[in-house]
Amino acid sequence: MPQFDAKQFLAHCARKPGVYRMLDDEGGVLYVGKARDLRARLNSYFQKNVTGAKTRALVSRIAGVETTVTASEAEALLLEQSLIKSLRPPYNILLRDDKSYPYIKITTSDEYPRITFHRGKRRPGSRYFGPYPSAGSVRETLALVEKVFRVRNCRDSFFRNRTRPCLQYQIQRCTAPCVEFVSREAYAEQVRMAMDFLSGRSRQVSDHLTEQMEKAAEQLDFERAAELRDQLAAIQAVQQKQNVETDRGGDVDAVAIAVRHGLAVVEVLMVRQGRVLGHRSFRPDTRGEEDSDEILEAFLAQYYLG
Repeated sequence: MPQFDAKQFLAHCARKPGVYRMLDDEGGVLYVGKARDLRARLNSYFQKNVTGAKTRALVSRIAGVETTVTASEAEALLLEQSLIKSLRPPYNILLRDDKSYPYIKITTSDEYPRITFHRGKRRPGSRYFGPYPSAGSVRETLALVEKVFRVRNCRDSFFRNRTRPCLQYQIQRCTAPCVEFVSREAYAEQVRMAMDFLSGRSRQVSDHLTEQMEKAAEQLDFERAAELRDQLAAIQAVQQKQNVETDRGGDVDAVAIAVRHGLAVVEVLMVRQGRVLGHRSFRPDTRGEEDSDEILEAFLAQYYLG
């Protein structure tokens, strides 16, 4: 393949927003980038005063450049991230973690809904809560919901064949709907409160429990009032531990980055509806020369758009 003539290419390059793909001598994509002005951005690669070793190594391998003009810089950003994800170019900063995020699922179409861990495709007939940053944060929340609202977590085959309550009932993590130890209406109320809690409406749940507790006390049903008091205390303890005040409606991601010795780590803390769901670590693939701003810019684009 003849040597790439950068001067001739730039003379015919559009001065519009778009995406460019740098190719090696076998037609493989080395790097994908976006630009507000394609000619100006690509011209910067072929200057004599380029100092970065990574850029010099990239330019030395360029055998061709392809460009795609877009209607706007925002459209170029979306196309760039789509191409990076599908092509995985060696000179791009790549987000290695491709695992799907876990959710909490409640099978609302069941007569007695089940709460469970879920990862993968979401289907009709269930409510999904999340995404959560890790499997550990899902399991921690599941344990809390089972303790406070006592919603079943057993498989349907296990549920249908019970003749006696299982250990979950004995340790007060379920109300044993399998053997009808709880009415359908009472169980449905617990499920509704669990879904409100998972949706970030824990204050409304607390207000409802307070009202029910006071009503039970007025009716001299002190055993029921004590159960509601304990349930209320558990929710309030979670509120004090996990609630975060924000000015963005309670949904916030806090992102931090550390770069040392050519390695980068990005940490994402997830807050949804004012509740801290947990954090997740990422280690982007870099070539050891990028600064933290460059790595963070590439990470944010791939994390939210890719």
